[in-house]
Amino acid sequence: MALAFAAALLVLAFGPLPDTLTRLNGDRISAWVMAAGIWGPILVVGLMTIAIVATPIPSAPIALAAGAAYGHTVGTVYIVLGAEFGALAAFVLARFLGRDVLRQWFGDKIDVGWLGSQNALTFTVFISRLLPFVSFDIVSYAAGLSRLHFWRFGLATLAGIIPASFVLAHFGNEAVSGDTSRAAWAAIGLGALTLTPLVFIGVRDRQRCRLRHD
Repeated sequence: MALAFAAALLVLAFGPLPDTLTRLNGDRISAWVMAAGIWGPILVVGLMTIAIVATPIPSAPIALAAGAAYGHTVGTVYIVLGAEFGALAAFVLARFLGRDVLRQWFGDKIDVGWLGSQNALTFTVFISRLLPFVSFDIVSYAAGLSRLHFWRFGLATLAGIIPASFVLAHFGNEAVSGDTSRAAWAAIGLGALTLTPLVFIGVRDRQRCRLRHD
């Protein structure tokens, strides 16, 4: 039964996002959870972790399934746990494997040249976690190659992934309930969450430019 639940989530992970949303059905998700029993949360967290470490696997469908199966709050907890474990695993792998091995996997994208103080690196990781279009796994691996302390990386990642994780869990839950209006508001919330740090960075850079000219 647990293997069947894992296989179902893997299908969600590899399928396109629109098709995933159309396949989300409350009775079906409930059946998966009941079949998996206590293994359901473990499988969700494990698949989220694997999706981040193994970069080609998308994690968003798994997060949507977690929200659909367990609701807003509990689903968010499982998403955050899986994402945090995956990020920490990628960070540690980068420290042990080194730049040459990772360049064979990701190419020149891994050479982001992260330099700066611990505070600056921590802030960079935190902001990147708020931006859904920034590759979660690439940032994790790249941070592992930087001088950033492990505990700082873990804390910045944890703080940054909670908002987006809640939105994904909420979106998955509302998609199952059939309330498209709430799901739409969740999508708008995710968009606002994405734009907020960009606006902050833009205002900060403009202020710096003015100070330099003055």
